Order: sequence, then C-alpha cells, then structure tokens
Amino acid sequence: MTQLDSDFTRRQFPAFDSPLLSAGAFFENAGGSFPCRQVVDRLTRFYTHRKVQPYAPYEASRLAGEEMDEARTRLAALMGVASDEVSFGPSTSANTFVLAKALRRHIADKGGAVVVTDQDHEANSGAWRRLAEDGIEIREWRIDPATGHLDPQTLRPLLADGRVRLVAFPHCSNVVAAINPVAAICAMAREAGALSCVDGVSYAPHGLPDIPALGADIYLFSAYKTYGPHQGIMVIRREAGEALPNQGHFFNGGSLYKRFTPAGPDHAQIAACAGMADYIDAAHAHHFPGSGAGPLARSRAVHDLMRAHETAILQPLLDFLADRNDLRLIGPRDAATRAPTVALVHDREGEKLAMDLAPHGIMAGGGDFYAVRPLRAMGVDPDHGVLRLSFVHYTTKEEVGRLVEALGRVL
Repeated sequence: MTQLDSDFTRRQFPAFDSPLLSAGAFFENAGGSFPCRQVVDRLTRFYTHRKVQPYAPYEASRLAGEEMDEARTRLAALMGVASDEVSFGPSTSANTFVLAKALRRHIADKGGAVVVTDQDHEANSGAWRRLAEDGIEIREWRIDPATGHLDPQTLRPLLADGRVRLVAFPHCSNVVAAINPVAAICAMAREAGALSCVDGVSYAPHGLPDIPALGADIYLFSAYKTYGPHQGIMVIRREAGEALPNQGHFFNGGSLYKRFTPAGPDHAQIAACAGMADYIDAAHAHHFPGSGAGPLARSRAVHDLMRAHETAILQPLLDFLADRNDLRLIGPRDAATRAPTVALVHDREGEKLAMDLAPHGIMAGGGDFYAVRPLRAMGVDPDHGVLRLSFVHYTTKEEVGRLVEALGRVL
C-alpha cells in the first residue's frame, strides 16, 4: 500500500519554512490548518495582478473571473458534484445562518420539525435551534453522556411521525471526534422525507467529502481548516437548493451557487481556493504517478492516503492516554473510528494545560471550542474546558512522539 511521503507533503506548506512555526510541533489544526503553498501563491498572485472587479472584458478582470470559476469547478469535481452546487461564503457559521433563514419559511409553511444534535459545534446547532422562535419544533438527537456517541437507532423515533423536514448533524464533532455513519444517517433522513445537513468542518481537513457516497443534501466545511483561505464552502444538491427560497439578490435567483450568498463574495479568497485542488492533485500525482484517474477518484485516493497516515500516528497517542488514570479521553480509543482531534479532561483547566505544554514546544489550545453543548452533555464544565490536541496528515510520527513526551512531563 502506498504510504504518505511526509517530506514531500511538508514541502507543500510554507509554515514549515517559518522559524516561528517550525520550531515547535503544531497541534491546533482543528482551529485552522496551515495553508498550502499553492493557496498562498494564488492569493498573492490575485492581490498582485488580479485585484479588480472580475468578469469584465479586459485581461486582468477576465483572468480574475476565470480563477474564481476554476476554484468552484475543480473543487466540485473533486467532491463529485456539479460546479454550481458549490457555493462560497464568509464562513461556515455565516453559511449555516443563511441556510436556516432559507429553511425557516419552507419548514414553517409545512408545519415541520427540525432535528439537531448535542454533539455539534454551535455553528451547526444554534442557527437551527433559533427556528423555535418562529414556532418550529426542534427535536434533539442526544449523545451518550459517557462516550459522546450518536446512536442512529435513537434517531429513528424522532423521525417516526414524518414531520421532520431537516436533520442537521456533524460528520464528526470537534471535541468527540468519532466519525459518524453519514451515509446511513442521510439515508434515514431521506426515507423520512427530510433533508440532511452535514457539518463537515471537523472532517474535511482529513480528506474532502465524497458527496455521492455520503448522500448528503447539504454539506458544509471551512476552507481555512482545509489548507485554504478563510472561506466557508457549502455543497447544496440541486433538488434541495432549487426548492428553497432565494437568499441572494432577486436577479441572481436563477443561479444556484448565488442563491445562498447574499453578501458580495471575497473574490481573491475564492480564487485562492483553487490552490486546494492544486494541492490534492499534486499529492495524487506524487503518490500515484501515471494513474490517469479522474477528479473524484483522485480525491478518494488522497483521502485514503491522509487517513491511513493519521490513523497510524494517532493510535500511539491514544494508547498512551488510555494507560493514564489522571485524565479523561473524550471519544473513541480506536484511531480508525475517529478524527485525530483529541480532547482531554484533567484536574487542571484546558487552557492551563495548553500553557504548560508551550515551553515544551507544543502548540495546542484549551477551552470549550464552541462545543458547549456536547461538553455539558458529557458532564464537563465548559468553563473548565478541555485540552485539545489536533493534527492532520502533515504531522509526523516524530512530532506525535514529542507530544507524548511533553504530556508525560506536564501531567
């Protein structure tokens, strides 16, 4: 089996050339990953040579528009969807807010209900919960308080009466990190006549979503956590997007990718998102030379490459933590069933533990990470918080070893 080439991978990220960032080991990737070189180069080029109103006939403007279109087209192909089913917005939180506004009337007119979870980051929970202000029933799909697990069987009773119009849930939580069976959950929602809205913010950094395989009606993630600029990316399948009321300018209502972006887009950052596709294609070409695979197949191969590397270097950390009785590990102990985002509860506050690790060259974070609901559901005081250690595929086995050694000293 092809293994990830860490030397090649790290050469794609300018952060590893920075004395400030390369001096330590970065374990706060769930808050935002390093941007790849291709994104940085495209953003620099746009601001240097294309920073004009796009889509006019003069050369700089024409190229600006082409680069924006390229980002949408290539990312869509890597995710297995049509180009106009991909929309950009200022953040995933903002994109979710706009979607909730679109669904508000759609659901209320049909006397419907919405299912949310208490495993979510607040961005994919709060906006939907606010629909209760308009009389829409909110049903909470609750996690197991001991494990943080979302059991699909406990979703069935919430869907039984056929009134649910939307099921909003995470691909994986930003503190629990267990990978939910997205395809099965989306199928359950579809059978009940409901749309599925998947928060992929905490999963997409570990491999772009395969939308046809997942079956999600709506899938959202953040480019800045997926090696890109600060943009929210949302996939809205055509049938769902065209059924919802337009939230953009009235004259843009006929364009699917403009229907849910009421604010003017950030031209430079959208164009720079094509660098994410550049990086995935470069990783595929390096590891699978001459394969001739199409975009979705390339994305799937790179996804599997990333996940295999992450799983292999995560398990020793989980084993080290499992052997200790002075802390609580949130989420599964099997690396294959979770993302490499590890939240720990200790007698010391999460932020204090992060401060204690910093002199050892470990860059990590502590707090509630906007995951107040899941932490409370699992009996963790959000004010006390957790230490969160998160990495992606550019992290090395040696860095995880350094983290384990530092944790041993600090704990």
